[in-house]
This record gives sequence, structure tokens and C-alpha cells, in this order.
Amino acid sequence: MKVTLERAALLRSLGHVHRVVERRNTIPILSNVLLKAIDGEVRLRATDLDLEMTESLPADVAQAGGATVPAHTFYEIVRKLPDGAQIMLDATGETGQLVLRAGRSRFNLQTLPESDFPDLNAGTMTHKFELSAGDLKSLFEQSQFAISKEETRYYLNGIYLHTLAQEGQVVLRAVATDGHRLARIEMAAPKGAEGMSGIIVPRKAVSEVLKLCENGEAQVAIEIGTGKVRFTFGDVVLTTKLIDGTFPDYARVIPTGNPRRLTVDRQPFAAAVDRVSTISSERGRGVKIAIADNKLTLSVNNPDSGSASEELEVDFDSTPLEIGFNASYLMDIIGQMQGDTALFKLNDTGSAAVIQDRDGAPALYVLMPMRV
Repeated sequence: MKVTLERAALLRSLGHVHRVVERRNTIPILSNVLLKAIDGEVRLRATDLDLEMTESLPADVAQAGGATVPAHTFYEIVRKLPDGAQIMLDATGETGQLVLRAGRSRFNLQTLPESDFPDLNAGTMTHKFELSAGDLKSLFEQSQFAISKEETRYYLNGIYLHTLAQEGQVVLRAVATDGHRLARIEMAAPKGAEGMSGIIVPRKAVSEVLKLCENGEAQVAIEIGTGKVRFTFGDVVLTTKLIDGTFPDYARVIPTGNPRRLTVDRQPFAAAVDRVSTISSERGRGVKIAIADNKLTLSVNNPDSGSASEELEVDFDSTPLEIGFNASYLMDIIGQMQGDTALFKLNDTGSAAVIQDRDGAPALYVLMPMRV
């Protein structure tokens, strides 16, 4: 392999693919990125055996071929080269090394055999549809925070993406929950998504997809097959294994009969919760909410550090209520909302709250109460 590339283009592509590579690997080849030069382009590929990312970029190919080099070292070298540099890569020798030249800089990088590099074969894809990067980002970004980090309930370690018929139309819905809070985001299903099997996209893949949603207007092709899903962002292709498990019947935990309605100004409410929770313990993070006569009082009592309270004017149309929530969970939800106000649908002290921008909003959140 003998190629010449622009530093800026190579750095951008490496910036995408090297993130897939784990810092510590028991299998040496998984620490490397595969470079494949052919027909005026270089294709980069990295994998951790669960997630694979490939990206193609234009190059002056003097000799086709391939090589694998340590991903993070390669990225750091390219990052530290000067802007505008022309990078020459040469793996034509018999030394088992790739020679990188740029200006007066020269690096000899140890390689591993290209034939050892694993291929995450996606197999047959049964459904294919397109979403704008903006819509995909909205689905994942507004639900990502609720993904469980508890490995024992592995089926909650991702976002459940599925379609369903609702009021005469098909909607595409993303759901995540960790048992304490739940996020449900939906939009009209794009053509081709109808009838797709429900899939659980793993946390790491969700994070990488969000980083690739740079241009909100760009179209993203999504292909779903048995056990895998592939996202294509122009020259970047991300393929991931799906979580092999059954997502719980989340509809059962979404309250439908909460009669008390509380409307707050979103940003002042979030700021007040943030202020009073400063005094709370790291373990509990509990904040009490007392509502009566269009006045809401936030309070925190911590025997170790003191107490705090703050009052807000709100719109509340029911009998007085006191309820406690985890302040961090509450701020996570409020932080994902889009409108100027937040609508809380409440029942009693021991029942979960439903939180939305407004009635019928595409994003719906459920938050379990806690004793404070």
C-alpha cells in the first residue's frame, strides 16, 4: 500500500473511527484500525466485535493494498501534524511496518496482518428506511439519559426502537428506562419502517450515532437485520450488534389517570431545583416539592450540611400535594424538554409523575417518586 492523503480529511475520518477502539484489549488486532487503499480512496475500519465503523476518504493511491496500525497512536500522530500537511503512507516493505511521512516528520508504526482483522458481517437486512440526522438525533438524544447502567438487567442497556399503529398512523418510537425514570419519544414513521421488529440499540452505539449527527439536514439510511442494525451517514457506516433480549412492557408503567396538573416555567424551575439540591447528600439527592394555592415550595433537609428552600409561582389546579423526587433525575428530564413550560401530571405522594412539554407532546417522561 502506498498512498498520499490530506491531513484534514484523514484526521476527520480517524476522529470518527478511532472512538470505537477500546483503550484496553486482550485481542491485539482490536487495538488497530484497518486501512484499505483502492481506486482513489482509502477506507478506514475499526471494531470492538460488537460495533464496527467504516469511513471512506479520497486519496492518491500509488499502490493498492492494506495495513492495520494502532488506532489511538495513529490518531494522535495525525492530530499533532501541522495544518495543511500532505501525509504519505507506505506499507510496501518487508519490515511489517507502515511508514508515515509528512514534511520533515517520519514515523514507523508496527502493523498486524490485514488478514487477522475481523469483519462484522451484517448479513441480510430486512428493513430499510431513512431519517434526517436531526430527527434521529432527537429520538436518541432525548431518551439516552434514561438508559440503565445496571449490567444485570442488560436488556435495559440501550434504546428500544420500534413502530406501532396509533390513531390511524404508524409512529416510530424510542424508549429508554432504568427503572427510576422512563423516556418515550415518538414521530411519524418513515416509509419502509412499517412492520420492523423492535430492536434494542446498545448504549455505546447510541453515543456514536449522536456524534455522527453533525448535519441535521443530512439523510441517514437505517437498515435492520437479524441481530444487527446499520446506520449510513454518507461515507460513514456504523454497524452494531443489537442487545439480544426482550424489552419490558413499558406501557404498563406509564400512568394514565393522574388527575393533578402542575405547570411550571421550565428554566426557572430547573435553576431552583439545582440551587436547593446543592445542600442534598450525594447518595440521596432528594428534593421535596410541596404545592398549594399556585405556589410551589422546593425544600431539602440534610442533617450533615443544613437545609434549603425556594418558592415559585406555578399553575396548579388541585388539592395540596407533597411529593419527593431525585433532583438529578428531575433535572435530566427538564433539561431534555424543548418548551418554555413543563407540565407535570401527578396523582399522590407514592405514584409516578408524567412530565411533558404539553398534552400530546412527542416526548413523554415518567419519574418515580422517592421518600424525602
